[in-house]
Amino acid sequence: MTGPLHLVLDARYVRVGPHDGISRYSAGLAHGLAQLAAQDPWLRVELMISDQAQLQHLPRLEWFMGPDPVSAGELLTSRLLNRRGPDVVFSPMQTMGALRRRFGLILTLHDLIYYDHPSPPPELPLPVRLGWRAFHRASWPQRLALNRADAVATVSQTSAGLIQGRRLSDRPVRVIPNAAAQDSIVSEQTALQRLDERDDSMVYLGSFMPYKDVETLARMAARLPHRRLHLLSRVTPAQQERLVQAAGPEARLVFHNGVSEQEHARLLARAGVLLHASRAEGYGLPLMEAFCAGTPVVCTDIPIFHEVCGRAAAYCPAGDDAAFARAVTELEDPQVARARVLAGLERAASWTWRDSAESLVELAREIERSRRP
Repeated sequence: MTGPLHLVLDARYVRVGPHDGISRYSAGLAHGLAQLAAQDPWLRVELMISDQAQLQHLPRLEWFMGPDPVSAGELLTSRLLNRRGPDVVFSPMQTMGALRRRFGLILTLHDLIYYDHPSPPPELPLPVRLGWRAFHRASWPQRLALNRADAVATVSQTSAGLIQGRRLSDRPVRVIPNAAAQDSIVSEQTALQRLDERDDSMVYLGSFMPYKDVETLARMAARLPHRRLHLLSRVTPAQQERLVQAAGPEARLVFHNGVSEQEHARLLARAGVLLHASRAEGYGLPLMEAFCAGTPVVCTDIPIFHEVCGRAAAYCPAGDDAAFARAVTELEDPQVARARVLAGLERAASWTWRDSAESLVELAREIERSRRP
């Protein structure tokens, strides 16, 4: 018989402005858990936030304030949580303070990108960047962090295999995947109508970190001078200059330097293709967002993208701008484009945030039972 479960979701990584990957993951799980809690009287879900403005992205659930997760107060987070008395706490990161905790704990490691590509995001403060590099130069700091938990969550089978292969934790590793927001998936009729109305624009949504290899897309744009490449995310002057140099004078690059959710949706609905040349990912949410919008996808031929996209995308060798250009050109065949769009819609509908929330609750109940006296 199912007993009561008090679960806290650490929602402090939800961004006040537009989502990034971890923000969207946190909010998606929160909405999935809210659906489950509305139908299960034994399930109590609370959200821990650090800024009340985060609530704009979150469902109506009980909430309480916690410390900023990148402040010194993070060291005392477990003391606050002990007072609230949850059975299990889920964090979408692996760094939550857990000293003398009296609750079950699930920590999340999304990917292992920074072991192979250790450069930290440039917007982080210098002390954080230095710590970031030191943390990813060896496996033991990550192992120490993850072994504080009762279980480790990750977002894909690919990442789970890498975590186990590197022996980063002695704890069970469970996949709690990313998902598409079902209300964002357009109908087949709308997708096919959009296909007839799409223009020649190409869209990239993602950061400009070196492992994203946006230079390959810039060089590809020079091979397709009749098409514009829209780069949606925030970009530094140095990053922009590097891409302009890589592309040369023939390419038509459009730097948006950040867009609203509405502008993002508008550009995705009109674009002929979404591109992703990354050499490593934990999941690849922009690809799923493209499927929801009925937008064809061309991406790198790496295992995680095959796991996410299946037969719904065209795959190109990493760094091969000529192959990317050929794959984009293939979409000018209406039958090719139609098949990809329909396969993408099917892929987007195959897993929901409610499904992921059910996986999380199942794991939380296992931990709660294992901790009983």
